[in-house]
Amino acid sequence: MPIHSHDFVETEDFMPAFGLNRQTDEKTVIYYLQKFSDDSLMDTLIKRFSNDDLEEIYFLVNRVLKTHLSENEYHSLFLKDPNHK
Repeated sequence: MPIHSHDFVETEDFMPAFGLNRQTDEKTVIYYLQKFSDDSLMDTLIKRFSNDDLEEIYFLVNRVLKTHLSENEYHSLFLKDPNHK
């Protein structure tokens, strides 16, 4: 059984839109991030990213993780590290 999931994009039935209200914005961001991280899309995009693109995405994700997760949450939710205590 995989330890990563992208169920939201497979199960939610809504029209992605941004700027309508907080609930729709949250769902849209989840939808976009799950679609964006799809393996076949990433296989295509990663080769086209400039070094600046790679750096920008990497530092954005790291900033968000550091700002909003505790160390334990980072290890359990992001790294999926079953051995972290």
